[in-house]
Amino acid sequence: MPKGLYARSLIIIIAPVVLLQCVVTVVFMERHWQLVTLRLSEAVVQDIAAITAIVESRPLASDYNDIIRIARDNLDLNVSVLPAEPLPPPAPKPFFNILDGILSEELTRQIGRPFWIDTVGNSKIVEIRIRLDDRVMRVFATRNSAYASNTHIFLVWMVGTSLVLMIIAVLFLRNQIRPIQTLAAAADGFGRGQPMPPDFRPRGASEVRRASLAFIQMRDRIERQMEQRTAMLTGVSHDLRTILTRFRLQLALLGEGEDQDELNADVDEMQRMLEGYLAFARNEAAEEIGELDLAPMLTKFRNEAKLKGKHLELVIDGDPRIAVRPDSFTRMVTNIVTNAMRHGDQVKVAATHEERWLTITVEDDGPGVAAEQREEVFKPFVRLDTARNIDSGGTGLGLAIARDIARSFGGDILLSDSKLGGLRALIRVPA
Repeated sequence: MPKGLYARSLIIIIAPVVLLQCVVTVVFMERHWQLVTLRLSEAVVQDIAAITAIVESRPLASDYNDIIRIARDNLDLNVSVLPAEPLPPPAPKPFFNILDGILSEELTRQIGRPFWIDTVGNSKIVEIRIRLDDRVMRVFATRNSAYASNTHIFLVWMVGTSLVLMIIAVLFLRNQIRPIQTLAAAADGFGRGQPMPPDFRPRGASEVRRASLAFIQMRDRIERQMEQRTAMLTGVSHDLRTILTRFRLQLALLGEGEDQDELNADVDEMQRMLEGYLAFARNEAAEEIGELDLAPMLTKFRNEAKLKGKHLELVIDGDPRIAVRPDSFTRMVTNIVTNAMRHGDQVKVAATHEERWLTITVEDDGPGVAAEQREEVFKPFVRLDTARNIDSGGTGLGLAIARDIARSFGGDILLSDSKLGGLRALIRVPA
């Protein structure tokens, strides 16, 4: 069965129509067409039987002109009497032999003489040969007199009307399905952080309109909450930065010393924690979709690895140009690659862009993360002491920010064992 609503709706419309036509056709064929053909064939064979009886009552050398004239003028039959000769071999049976079968049964029942019929040769004439004792009678009858030949008009009208109605139904159904598809696309784009389509508005049936209005209201509420959260955090950040700045000034006035260095380190850590939390909460929500070239972005990681004494292998397969939120995407990949370079000496970055999906794998030869802890490291403020974390000595928000960005694109980040011996991070997002 198809999975799409449009295809399923078409089946719901077309299947009953086709089934109804099949049932009507079978019933019509059995009850009407076959019955009418049977009655017509009975009448024709009765006329032929009467002519046969008259011919048999005449001597062999008699004149049959009066019989031929009566059959032609009154019975619409073309009769001729031939000398005794073998009947032709049986003609090939037609594929749809309702006339052939009924006519043969009636000739056997009413006349009981050897016969030969041809219902195929001439589409408008039926030829019948009956072997008598000392002669052969050949009869030509019109096909319409023995067969309900106008029945196909009923089938043509039935099928033609059904096709026209189904085409109209398909066109109307497409218009009803389109608002649902538009709503699904808008919801999918909202899940990826894309702006609302400019032509999106509630359309279609009342149920679809209510769903569209509910989606618009839900989106507005979420956006307002995000704006309020960002505004609140911006204000908190400004207030805390002011306090941290006063701390720095007071520490500077105290002069240099071991205690002052420790306090300065604490202030720096508080500043870094504040910036990390604000970035996690904000997540670049207002950034627009744009084109990003992977090649220069990943090349910067190679240069950074050289400065740190690391070896980074870079592989790009497919079109390096992708449509994403550039700053968010760069930050996500930077967090993962920096984490790999921090904990490993050998790093491999492979990017594959095929169809509408981008897959980036980052592998290293570091200590890795135990399988039971791989989901824990994505939680905010979780730091692993025995293994590794992107914010070693920090707030534990790096991997949480990276996965949050990936999921805002409609993708995800998964961790597994690397062939290099460390950790393998798989980033898969639509692009």
